[in-house]
Amino acid sequence: MFEPVSIPFGARMLINTVRLKPGVNFDDVEMALGEMCNVVKATYGGDKGGFIAGQVFRFSGFVSDQGSLNTPGAVDDHVAIVTYWRSFEEHEKSHADKIFNAKFAALVQLCTDSQELGYEMLWQGESDPH
Repeated sequence: MFEPVSIPFGARMLINTVRLKPGVNFDDVEMALGEMCNVVKATYGGDKGGFIAGQVFRFSGFVSDQGSLNTPGAVDDHVAIVTYWRSFEEHEKSHADKIFNAKFAALVQLCTDSQELGYEMLWQGESDPH
């Protein structure tokens, strides 16, 4: 569950920004996310549906002065769900499935907005260990 991931070149990455409702208990969000991610990994992983790997991040409140071009407005409490797939088509097929939708519906009850954007990999690399 907390192992490093290896992403093959050419993978498709999707980032889903899930904005939480005000006052939502993060323990509830964490439970809904855990159940949803477990279903994705177990049901659609590898040859079963094209899922390669995923990561979930909770917004820490940090906004970079050095990496931001504009002063951001208020940033709502949110999580970012990053997933890697063999293709966008396999992602869409999995997310149209009733098994996934049952778990995603639990998360939807805790949020005000969710937007998932897909990206094609252009480059990847690791730092030199020296």
